[in-house]
Amino acid sequence: MNAGQLAALIAAVFFAVLACAGIVVLVKLSRLMSAVTGMVSEYRERADLLIKQAQEAVDRTNEQLARTDAITASMDQVTANMAELTGHVSALTGLARGLSAAATAPLHGASAFVFGLRRAVAVRRSLQVAAMAETMPATLVGPGKVVTPAKQAAIASPAVSATEATAASRAGRR
Repeated sequence: MNAGQLAALIAAVFFAVLACAGIVVLVKLSRLMSAVTGMVSEYRERADLLIKQAQEAVDRTNEQLARTDAITASMDQVTANMAELTGHVSALTGLARGLSAAATAPLHGASAFVFGLRRAVAVRRSLQVAAMAETMPATLVGPGKVVTPAKQAAIASPAVSATEATAASRAGRR
C-alpha cells in the first residue's frame, strides 16, 4: 500500500465514521421529531378540550343573561304596575276619607243625641224618685220598724257632685 492508497483508506474510514455519526444524529433527530409531534398533538387535544369547555361556559352565560333580561323586563313591568296602583290608591284615599267623614257624621250626631236623651231620662227619674220620697210618710219595713225618709239631696251634675265629694273627703282627712 502506498501513501495515496493509505490516505484514501483513512479518508474512507473517516467518511464511514462521519456517515455513522450522521445516521445516529438523524435517528435521534427522528426520535425527537416524533416526540415533539406526539406532544404537539396531545397539547392540541387538550387545547381543543379547553376551547370546548370555554365555549360551553360562554353558552351557559348567554342563557343566564337571557333569563336575567327576561326577569328584568318583567320586574320593570311590575314596577310600572305598582306605580300605577300607588297612584290609584292615592287618588282613592281622599275619596275614602270623604266617604268616611260623610258616613260617620250622622252617626256621631245620633250617638250624641242618644247619650243626651239617656242622661236626661236618668236625671228625670232620679228627680221623680226624690220627689216621691219627700211626699211619702214613714214607711213600715218590718214588724215594728219604721224607716224615715232621707233628707232631700240636691241633684246636681256629676261634675259638681264629684267636686263636692272630693272637697268632703279632703275635709274629712284634716
